[in-house]
Amino acid sequence: MDYSTKNIKKFIYSQYFYMGIRQALGVLMPALVLLGLFHHAALGLAATFGAMCVAIVDQPGPFRHRRNEMLGCALLGTLAAAITALASPYPLALRIAVIAQCFGFSLLAVYGRKGGLIGFGCLLLMTLTMHDVLDARAAALHTAAVLVGGLWYTAFSLAVNRLLWYRQAQQAIAVCIFASAEYLEAKARFYDPDVDIEDNYRQLIARQAAVAEQQEAARDVVLRELPRRSDRRRDQYRTMLFNLFIDIVDLHETMVAVHTDYLLLRRMFKDSDLLVFFRDLLHKLSQDTEAVGLAVTQGMPSKSRVTVKAEVRAIEYEIELLKQRGFPEAEPEAYAALISTFRRARNAAYIVDRLRRHTDVAHLDEPGSLQVDASLQRFLSRQDFKLGRLSSNFRWSSPYLRHALRVTLAAAIGMTISSEWLMPHHAIHGYWVVLTILVIMKPGFALSKQRNLQRLAGTLIGCALVLALLFFVHNKFVLLAAMFVAVVMANSLVLLYYVGSSAFNTAFVLLSFHFLAPGSLMVVGERAIDTLVGSAIALACSYVFPYWEYRMLRPLLRRAIEANRHYLMASLGLAGTSVDNVEMHQENVDYRLARKNVHIAFGNFTNSFYRMMLEPKSKQRSPAQLNSLVIQLHDMAAQVGAAAPLIAALPSLPPPMTETVATVDRLLRDANAGKPPQPDEDDQLKQLTRDMDGAVAAAQAGTAPADAERVLVLQQLAYQIKQMAKTALLIRATVPQVH
Repeated sequence: MDYSTKNIKKFIYSQYFYMGIRQALGVLMPALVLLGLFHHAALGLAATFGAMCVAIVDQPGPFRHRRNEMLGCALLGTLAAAITALASPYPLALRIAVIAQCFGFSLLAVYGRKGGLIGFGCLLLMTLTMHDVLDARAAALHTAAVLVGGLWYTAFSLAVNRLLWYRQAQQAIAVCIFASAEYLEAKARFYDPDVDIEDNYRQLIARQAAVAEQQEAARDVVLRELPRRSDRRRDQYRTMLFNLFIDIVDLHETMVAVHTDYLLLRRMFKDSDLLVFFRDLLHKLSQDTEAVGLAVTQGMPSKSRVTVKAEVRAIEYEIELLKQRGFPEAEPEAYAALISTFRRARNAAYIVDRLRRHTDVAHLDEPGSLQVDASLQRFLSRQDFKLGRLSSNFRWSSPYLRHALRVTLAAAIGMTISSEWLMPHHAIHGYWVVLTILVIMKPGFALSKQRNLQRLAGTLIGCALVLALLFFVHNKFVLLAAMFVAVVMANSLVLLYYVGSSAFNTAFVLLSFHFLAPGSLMVVGERAIDTLVGSAIALACSYVFPYWEYRMLRPLLRRAIEANRHYLMASLGLAGTSVDNVEMHQENVDYRLARKNVHIAFGNFTNSFYRMMLEPKSKQRSPAQLNSLVIQLHDMAAQVGAAAPLIAALPSLPPPMTETVATVDRLLRDANAGKPPQPDEDDQLKQLTRDMDGAVAAAQAGTAPADAERVLVLQQLAYQIKQMAKTALLIRATVPQVH
């Protein structure tokens, strides 16, 4: 399939496009009814704005969470519309109302992403209500229409979700699969000698953070839709989705654990075809995984024809040649790294094959009862909208308070510049300036700066599109159809391509106001000027009361180190279980929970670091050391993941290995506690690694041929623990250098 055609199909069948269509139907239905049937343009648009406010928080997630969030947004949005409408005839009161709401609703960001979306939806309703001056009766009608629109959209979205419950979970799984395919592709490039390892690490780590984020979103949806023995057909699909989710989590964990010393492999096998075979194997697995994701989005069994048998056999042949030349005895560490990498890659191929089979519901066994028990409850997210969380952020050190103050100041400046005593002929429109400010300003400086440029470009494009459309088209039903397309694309692209989303959002709002005041094309140019003014204000205010990203990095770094330590300790609890049990979803809950937490903590730390690198140079702290820690923490998680099945395959660990792991744990604890390094740490680890090598050699010397597999497991585990020790020493040495 052509690459561009594949991307188009991925978009059409994606949750983004599905979400865009659902939101467009829910948002525009009130306008179509009130405008098309009853010719009430103002009330129709007010109801549409109320629905649009709620649609902003209508994101994939558990049914109960979405219901609570949308209802809360509908009520708060109605309150915002009522306050603004009643204050609209009085300039001073309106200015006070807008400034107060900007502070209050911006502070909702303390509740995380969903809280920020609710606050933004309410502020959007506030700015759209500022467009007209309303008397008391008109204000009451406008507020009622907003409430009806918000409640209508909530009911509509929840009904669609109930009817198409499977589609949401299916698409969430597909997004995870696509993210994992991209991660696999980045892994494949490590085996290309022409690719710079440091540059590829940056891409790999960014993609790992994306995988962790998508898995977290899918986990909530899938675990809340487990088989219940209530409806066999539904249970079959729930079982299929659950199996797909477990497969993709295991695939990612397997590929994270395919970690070794890439410089060592490149140096030792530069004259061999092994690197080429590994690169091609992982590249094909990436293609096959992407094909599975596309099949899942289409609701069809995967029929991918990608096979890695040739690469697997070629690697096996090369390994056999190495054995014949005595390579394992001459270079035991390089050989252990090679075998560990090969086994993980081969296991990944098995998982991808299983993933493909699980796309066919006809091949499923009788669905079992997988109720969300106490252990699985620990994997689910919780809603936390306690007032104490809001009040605890009324302190100067809170980044959320500073963000709210910045937004409030920017809105006050925007209202002042556009006021009648400065702009008597309304050359600048306050509501559009404030809207631009609210869209652009985010809690982080880097994201605000990025959004500023994207919003400006998108607005200018949207203005040009509307200008051309209004010049050539005068049929109101064609314009309504254009509004529908604009809403669909704006919501579909918001997470994929913000410039495009901003362009279509601008087109939608301009077309909406055209129905209120048709006939004038001057408004389009005026909106472009308003956007320039709002962008300039937002950019200037981004430097006011700043909370630079480096302040967040230290606590996030500590959490990431602690998560790695817990992950290491949880892996030790696997000793004595079989490798198969490690892959079973009902076993080793503590290990799986620690694995989930380490990926989330690492993603949070990594994203914060990359945001810091987009800030002014003068506000960046210890970039080289933090970049090194990003790589080291990724390596540590990969090494623990590679060691886990080896630990599970042994009844117990030899004492030297146990002591070395305990030393790694102590190094990580000391790094977090800021304790000074011990003078003999290097010597202690060297002695422990010599003891491990001695234990492996002793086992090898006294082992019967039937136990050769156990010796190989010990060799591979010794190699992974050595890698952990080296990485822990690097983390221990690097953390004190972070300022």
